[in-house]
Amino acid sequence: MASFGDVESAGAAVAEVIANGIIPAGLELMDRAMTAAVEKFVHAGYDLEAAAILLCESDGTPEEVEEEIARMEAVLQAVGATRMEVSRDEAQRLKFWSGRKNAFPASGAISPDYMCMDSTIPRKRLAEMLREIQRMEAKYGLRCANVFHAGDGNLHPLILFDCQCAR
Repeated sequence: MASFGDVESAGAAVAEVIANGIIPAGLELMDRAMTAAVEKFVHAGYDLEAAAILLCESDGTPEEVEEEIARMEAVLQAVGATRMEVSRDEAQRLKFWSGRKNAFPASGAISPDYMCMDSTIPRKRLAEMLREIQRMEAKYGLRCANVFHAGDGNLHPLILFDCQCAR
């Protein structure tokens, strides 16, 4: 798990990981709003001070995993990760991923309704897209939470609202 001070840096980190030839088994991004919702839901141990976190998973032999983790940590540190934590055991690894897998159910605790967008963005443009989502939130008074498959650029911004207020 890597923490970032802003979502744009987390998005840029994804592009940099891939550009460095690292193809993780899993690479997922959650912004602060989603991380906070998920943490209340599953108590995964996420960094609640971070503007965004990346969950990165490696697979292969123990030696291959160790090598990939070292490469990944070097890249993430170079692009501004403020904190990194490697799961210490299988239970913690599953807890980290439980949070991501429960992101959509956890959204119910922060909004009665949401509209989930699903789009594929070139990984090198993720930072730009995340910045644009933030701009639209401010411009249109939206509330959004972001969670997505960062490794393949499959973005899922959730626009949070209350349909009872829309009537």
